[in-house]
Formats: sequence, structure tokens, C-alpha cells
Amino acid sequence: MTEETEGPDFERLLQYLRETRGFDFSGYKKTTLLRRVAKRMTHVGLNDHGAYLDYLQANPDEFESLFNTILINVTSYFRDAAAWEYLRLEILPRIIEGKAPYEPIRVWSAGVASGEEAYSVAMLLAEVLGPSEYRERTKIYATDVDDDALSHARQGRAAAKDLEEVPASLRDKYFEREGDDQYLLRSELRRSIIFGRHDLVQDAPISRIDLLICRNTLMYFEPEAQARILARLHYALSEKGYLFLGKAEMLLRRDTLFVPVDLKQRIFNKIPRVGAREQRVAATQAGTLDPAGHSTRQARLRELMIDALPVAQLVVDLGGIVIAINERARSVFSLVVADVGRPLQDLEVSYRPIELRSLIDQAYRDRRPVEARDVERRTANGEAQYFDVKVLQLIDKDGSLLGASIAFTDVTGYNRVNRELERSKQELETTSEELQATNEELETTNEELQSTVEELETTNEELQSSNEELETMNEELESTNTELETINTEMQQRGIQLDHINVFMEEVLANVKTGVAVLDKDLRVQLWNQQSEELWGVRASETLGQPLLALDIGLPVSELVAPINDAIKSANGFREVTVNATNRRGKRFMCRVQCSAMAAVDGGRGAILLMEAVEPQKTP
Repeated sequence: MTEETEGPDFERLLQYLRETRGFDFSGYKKTTLLRRVAKRMTHVGLNDHGAYLDYLQANPDEFESLFNTILINVTSYFRDAAAWEYLRLEILPRIIEGKAPYEPIRVWSAGVASGEEAYSVAMLLAEVLGPSEYRERTKIYATDVDDDALSHARQGRAAAKDLEEVPASLRDKYFEREGDDQYLLRSELRRSIIFGRHDLVQDAPISRIDLLICRNTLMYFEPEAQARILARLHYALSEKGYLFLGKAEMLLRRDTLFVPVDLKQRIFNKIPRVGAREQRVAATQAGTLDPAGHSTRQARLRELMIDALPVAQLVVDLGGIVIAINERARSVFSLVVADVGRPLQDLEVSYRPIELRSLIDQAYRDRRPVEARDVERRTANGEAQYFDVKVLQLIDKDGSLLGASIAFTDVTGYNRVNRELERSKQELETTSEELQATNEELETTNEELQSTVEELETTNEELQSSNEELETMNEELESTNTELETINTEMQQRGIQLDHINVFMEEVLANVKTGVAVLDKDLRVQLWNQQSEELWGVRASETLGQPLLALDIGLPVSELVAPINDAIKSANGFREVTVNATNRRGKRFMCRVQCSAMAAVDGGRGAILLMEAVEPQKTP
């Protein structure tokens, strides 16, 4: 089957999963989703998404198989050993030194799959802290969206081959043997780990985390979903918290949230947000604070002050999320408090009465306020309103760009003469600005250089995206290889069983004192036992696959064709005939041949011939 491409049927399939099962895969990379769904479709013998949606609706049990296929639970103990060694030697000691002896150490393993990474960090912490302090201070939260994987993880069981990367000293100390090939993690280590279902895209994050392990998880999501998840992870970490990513994942332009501790090992520090406004923005992005909520009386006073302004005003962050809307803006543009926290592009005010996003982009690009005058807006009753729109960039004390403020000044009632005077004033200002053209040209050159740098960063991000896609495919191949290894093990076991059965049957037939021949539906010899060789002097290798009528032996095979066919066609499937025969020594005797019908291996019905002497053999 050729791989399905994205289309309306595929979108309907994702919508069905979201509405009926509550799983939103819209943030996942489409190429990966298409491959994983196509694999499941091949398994059930379907070749388009519409038919598979019908199949899923008719067979609810299929959802579990689809979900397990989409979520590639490929992980292992101490995966990428160098990174874990750096964590053990450098990061964990810093976390412990930065805390008072009584303070808890909180770890979150997000996208934990079958639990190996949570157990890996548990072993390292137990080694550093010692058993007693580990039990008293450590809390490890292990989360995933796959309930089946979590059920497996809670058991703490592992096969011997799964523990190959675990150092022998840790394996002997923290695992108990169960049978020949199974191990169980010791209970004192398991008790400190709390497993639970959590969706990184939709659910609020766990807070006050010292070490957040989220390895080879972000690479499955589109860039927009990655940004939302990273905002949540930033909120989850304590002020000195560490983020531990997988080898295929980088942060690139997320430098406002995290700074590398060791880029090669993919370990990052949280950049604290010190301002109250920044903390509110972070909480809103992370989904932990209702945008209309008020944490302090001072914050409420600031909001009331903004609401009292006679100018309609909105504030957006760098991601285009609406951070604040004052009372005047809500009244003029029919906005509500619940619109805070939504993307600006989702609101009508973003394009009516004027396209705001282009003005915001220009303000960011030019690093100066952008204005649009006498912008016309028609009210519901057809009356004209006029606004002066001003977009002002918001810059922090350290010079970093935080977002933009958009102000709408209602100039509808102004005297036309005053507006003409204002235009004349603007023309004078424009003349003055022309005197600074040389300086602006230099700034333009600088901006072009900055644009070149940004293009290089974009290229770097594209390369990173390709690397993530390759890593995703690699994990899919690992998952497939594991499945094939399981099938191969089963086949080997069945082969051994078959060999035992064959040896047993050969022993049985070798000791039967009656000649036995098995024929297929075309009366070709499929089995020729040792007694048959002794009786007719023809080896089994000379008869296998040969038609019975072609055998040159002392048995008159032409007289047997009719009885054999009768046996095959008759209801009881049995015929017996006695014929004159000559054995391999040339002695003549009466041979009784019993014909019994049987199901042939290649279909149809074959026959079993039992051949034995019914009287002493005579010399001719």
C-alpha cells in the first residue's frame, strides 16, 4: 500500500479521535502521524483514511492498537550514557548543594513511556543521597499520555536484555531476579516514583521541579506546539531548575526561556522571569493562571488604572498572545475578558478596522513606533468612526523585546481643520526625518546584516527539524526491530518444537514394522518410512516427490490407483486390497495394502498406505 497523504479524511480522523477519545494529535508532526497511521492501516488491510475511520468506528478495540502505534514508546535505561554520566557528576550535585538538608528534591520525567528514564534517575539519586535520605527527600513524577505504557512502567519489571546498559553494580544493588530472564526493581526505589497520565500540550504542568527530563519527546511536535510545551516546562521548573532533553532536540531561539549548561549533553538552565508582568505572561502561556485572575491587590490596581484610560488599548507578547485588554477596548471592539490569552490573529480586531499584525511586525522590524492615522471603521448601524492607531514596542530594562502595545485613539469628533493642521505638522516632521536619511541608511545596513543572521538561524532550525525527523524515524525503526525480534524468538521456539515433533515422528515410523507411504492429492510420495525401504529396496530420498505410478518396485502400483481414489472419494475414507508382490530380495508374497484418506498439506485430500505381508513370503 502506498503511504496516504494528508487530506480531508485524515483531518476527520484526527477530529474523531479528539472528540470521542479526548486525544488531540493536532500538535504532532503530520509526517510522523501519517507514517504511523499508515502502518496501522496496512495491518488491517485498508488503503485510505476514510475507510479506516469507518473501521475505527465499527471496531472500538482498534483505538488501543492505533494509539500504541502512534506513541512510539522507544526508551532504555541510561540511554545516551555520556549525557547520564554528566548528569550524575555535574547536575545532581549542584541540585543537592543548592538545597537545605530538609528540602525535598523534585524530579519530573515527562513522556516517560515504559519508565526506564524515571528508574534511571532514581538509581542515580539513591547513589548520591544514600538510601535513607533518598526515601525522605526524593519525589519523582513520571508522566505520559499512554495508559498502557504507564501500567507497564509501574510494575518495574525488565528482561535481562533490557538491563545491558545498566552498570553491573547498580543492577545487582537495585534489581531482584525473577526467574531465568526477568528482573524486578526493588520496592524502596519504586515507592518514590509517582506515575500518572499527563498531556504536555493540554494539561497544566507540575510545579517547583528541580530536574525536568523530557527526552526525545519534543521532536514529535510541530514548532507551535513545541513553543507552548516549552512555556509550560519553563513554568514548571524552580528558579534554579534544569531541563534535560534528548540528543535530537535543541532550543535555538528559546533563549528567553533557557540557557545551555552543556549543549552537547542537551542540559539547560531556566532563565528566571523576575518581573511581575513577565511572571503573569509566563503563567498565562503555561496555562496555569486564568488571564482574568488577579494575584495581588497591586496588580488589581494596575489593571483598574489601565481600564480607566480613555484610549482603547491592547497588549500582545512576542508570540502574538493577547496579554491585556482595557475596558475601553472591550467596549469599542466587543471584546471580553476571556479573550485575554488568545492569539491576536483569532480576534476580529486583528484585521478590522486595520491589519494589526503587519503594523506590529513593522514596529518590531524598525525598532520604533508605527502609526496609522484616520483609520475608518463602520459600526453596526453604518456610522463611520475614525481612529489613530499607534503600535509601540515594549522593551525590558535589559534591552530585550517583550511585545507590543496597540492604542486606538478615537478622532471621530475632531475638527477637520485641526486634523489638517496635524497633517501639516506630520509633513514638517517628515521633512525633518529626511535630514536623518544618512543615519537611517546605516541602520538599514545593520538591519540587513541582522536579517542575514536571522536567515542563518532559520536554516539552522530547518536542519534541526530534519534531524528531529530522522531521530523520529530511527525510533520507529527501533520499535519495528523490537517487534521483529519478538517474532523471531517465537519462530525459533516453534522451530525447536517442530524439530522435536519431527524427531519423535521419525522414531515412531522407524519402529513401525509396517510399510508406510503418504501421498498428496496428486498421488505423489510425501513420506516413505524405513520399513518401506526394507520391503521394496527403494530409499526414501528416491521416492519423495515422485508419482506413485512412476515407482519401479515389486508392488503392482497400477492396481492400487482405483482403491486409493475410492478411499479418497468415499465417505468413510478407507479401502483395503490384497495383491501379489515381490520384495527387494525377489521373493513373492501376498501384500495387504490399506488405503486411508487424509487432508493433504497443499489442499485437497491425500492418502496413507499401510503395506504388510499377509502370508509367508515364498521363493519364486
